[in-house]
Amino acid sequence: MVQACLLCSRVPKSSLAAAVGMERPDKPSPSAKKRTPLPCRRGSNVSLVLDMSSLGNVEPIQPVCTPRDITLKFLRTSSHVLRKQELQQHAQSLAQLQEEFSKIPPNFVSPEELEIPGHALKDRYKTILPNPESRVCLRRAGSQEEDSYINANYITGYAGRPREYIATQGPMLNTISDFWEMVWQEEAPLIVMITELQESKEKCVHYWPEKEGTYGPFTIQVQGLSESVEYVVRDLSIQLGKEHRKVKHILFPSWPDQQTPESAKPLLHLVSKVEEALQTAASPGPIVVHCSAGIGRTGSFIATRIGCQQLQQQGQVDVLGIVCRLRIDRGGMIQTSEQYQFLHHTLALYASQLPEGGGC
Repeated sequence: MVQACLLCSRVPKSSLAAAVGMERPDKPSPSAKKRTPLPCRRGSNVSLVLDMSSLGNVEPIQPVCTPRDITLKFLRTSSHVLRKQELQQHAQSLAQLQEEFSKIPPNFVSPEELEIPGHALKDRYKTILPNPESRVCLRRAGSQEEDSYINANYITGYAGRPREYIATQGPMLNTISDFWEMVWQEEAPLIVMITELQESKEKCVHYWPEKEGTYGPFTIQVQGLSESVEYVVRDLSIQLGKEHRKVKHILFPSWPDQQTPESAKPLLHLVSKVEEALQTAASPGPIVVHCSAGIGRTGSFIATRIGCQQLQQQGQVDVLGIVCRLRIDRGGMIQTSEQYQFLHHTLALYASQLPEGGGC
């Protein structure tokens, strides 16, 4: 838990009064009775001037630091830069990684912070909500505030690139049309799905057609399909009115919920496939990434790609800083310490494949 900072405490009134000489004895001294009082009326600033002259040694009162302020300061300033060799060693220190992860504030949103009528009907998990400052709003003409709601956040990418990703929950039956509206509105070229539809219970609904389907005002067609052991790639066409757009959909089903894959190689292959897909992308919009809740596997994938970019460009990686930055945008990104450890393991494997001598 985040501890309150000492700078937030105020000086007690009794201490302040004593410091400025305002404490009075129980009984006035004889000499005090003979003094002639200052001729000042109530409300005069004369006494204030006299009192303020003795405040030189009193420490100024600091503004109150809220838990939210402390959380954001930690997330904005925390860093642990690792060079390739250090990364290899750090990835093996499971106890140290667990301790490091446990100190990262989750930055979850409480329902009271999200004053949008009816939003709970569109949340797959009632405790996992979009952070208000970075949430995606659907821009429907003449709509009510609740019509603009979708459980999704813009996520900052490598080198501070704004809105490089959208992290969202797996669509529900009543949010499929909202999901496709978001894809259309944001001109997303790629959807990365990191979940099965069913994993002991429903994790995501089947929101795309086998061949062609209509979802709200959108008509979706599957124009191409390629399968491998690790993932399935669909080439989709989205039509609204007379306009058509191309979107790739990559399904990566072999990652258990709140767990980690048996090997890091398939995840690195997924990152490579995403890079390949973006080279021929028809639009520059954000990559839409989702699992079931949109924080665990979703956060792990986004952090992996950002970490690979850091290693490739700089020859070093700041995993702690990456995860903190993600949690500013969407609370709870990287859900477990095992995922945090797996992230280090995956990046260590990627670093071992890079040429010696730093970056590219």
